Amino acid sequence: MVTRREFIVSTSATIGGLATVSSCSSETIADIYENAVSNTWRHSEVSAGDKPALLRELVRYATLAPSSHNTQCWKFHLEDRSISILPDLSRRCPAVDPDDHHLFVSIGCATENLVQAALANGLNGDVVFDDSARKTLRVLLEPTKAVATSLFSAIPERQSTRAEYDGKPISTSELAPLERAGQGNGVRIILLTEREAMEKVLEYVVQGNAAQINDRAFVEELKAWIRFSSRDAVRTGDGLYAASSGNPSVPSWLGSLLFGLFFTPESENDKYAKHVRSSAGIAIFVSEAENPAQWIEVGRCYERFALQSAALGIRNAMLNQPVEVSALRPQFATFLGVGGRRPDLVVRFGRGPKLPPSLRRPVDAVLT
Repeated sequence: MVTRREFIVSTSATIGGLATVSSCSSETIADIYENAVSNTWRHSEVSAGDKPALLRELVRYATLAPSSHNTQCWKFHLEDRSISILPDLSRRCPAVDPDDHHLFVSIGCATENLVQAALANGLNGDVVFDDSARKTLRVLLEPTKAVATSLFSAIPERQSTRAEYDGKPISTSELAPLERAGQGNGVRIILLTEREAMEKVLEYVVQGNAAQINDRAFVEELKAWIRFSSRDAVRTGDGLYAASSGNPSVPSWLGSLLFGLFFTPESENDKYAKHVRSSAGIAIFVSEAENPAQWIEVGRCYERFALQSAALGIRNAMLNQPVEVSALRPQFATFLGVGGRRPDLVVRFGRGPKLPPSLRRPVDAVLT
């Protein structure tokens, strides 16, 4: 969910060597990227009487949800009184997500955004999942009183912030709404704020990270979704933009070279240690079942948590290695004391900087 690996540039000499693009060209590319950000991460007003435009705008809000590697693994079909969301299997990530767990969590995130945006525009969204071969989710839309919730207002502010946070605790009065937002049908949230427990989670993150980086298929899949330059980020409208992880925006050939040099278990584990130790806490989403319908519900719960976080000025980012590496997941569940339930997502949270946003594909690209 949703994730997240970033390449590391560890020396100032290397960073200094990246400034090879002319200032005029850099300014032009930067302007294009900033315009794309402004057109993507925004609220809008659409007349309720213009139903086709309204339905398209609801899809645009849905696409602002997070997805694994920012693959945007969804398709939408518009009908007169409903919007269907289908998995886009051409955008699945078999190395990191062999059972499509993250894919359906991502669809759940998009569903929650759509429901929140529909309510803000006077439509109640009733979610129905068809567990057939097509795995289609339909949001049935009926007129209701328009309510722009704080979660809806936070949609353009939400970000998966892959950076160090300020290390300060979150108050009990703020933890309570986060916990409420993350609960759902068959889904519970565990909030860990004690340092000892967070260090134990870090141990699982480190083990999982080492296993993944030593998996060539995982590394190649991750690299394929990294957008090393703003030019590539704008061109594709998807993937993990390097600057969104606090790294420099560089030409693709140079980014690919640096990735091969610096993406190591040691550098990544050092980064994750800093990330965990600068966080206020870790949230783990646990579900009662292992199937697409339940994973969609996990995604909806996480997205409410993420939107509530954004509304409170709190950042969050995934630490999913303990649940992505299948050999670790049962051990992690035992540590959590959740019995036969499945830990689905691991998320750190805290206050920190806002990084350059990732981008999204246009609505026409996701409509069927």
